[in-house]
Amino acid sequence: MAYLRIMPTSAPAPDDIAHIIQVALAPAFLLTALATLLNVFSTRLGRVADKVDLAAIGLRSAGPEEARRLSAQLTFLRRRSFVLDAAVLLASAGGIMTVIAVLTLFVGVLREATTTSVLFTCFGIALVCTAGAIAAFIGEIVLAGHGIRDEVDRQQDHAVAKQTR
Repeated sequence: MAYLRIMPTSAPAPDDIAHIIQVALAPAFLLTALATLLNVFSTRLGRVADKVDLAAIGLRSAGPEEARRLSAQLTFLRRRSFVLDAAVLLASAGGIMTVIAVLTLFVGVLREATTTSVLFTCFGIALVCTAGAIAAFIGEIVLAGHGIRDEVDRQQDHAVAKQTR
């Protein structure tokens, strides 16, 4: 069986471990950039929500013409929330793929080692937790966007009702 590799009988040398960690940490720069983008997207989604709230308040005392303008603004804000959702999903997917790539690197090295170290275990768990955190963040942002769009729908229904009076 020529395809079988002989497994090493000793743990990797500290220099080997350090090199693997260096290679695995290189994507941290990409993760930092993605986290910064996600922060920007989250802030912008909050601003959209604030504008939806202002439009909702304005609709309460708006006449028919103002109600039409506010309804158009709500339509625009709805589109913005969809685009922000897409941006968040793409950035989060990029972050998850980066973490999975690093985790794959670690798992590949662990398979070649006969003994695992606490360092590998802790770092591997950190990577899995990071991927989980990004996934949870995706869920929260999608829920926030859904809430904004529901509010837009309610306010537009209110604007239509005002216009027909």
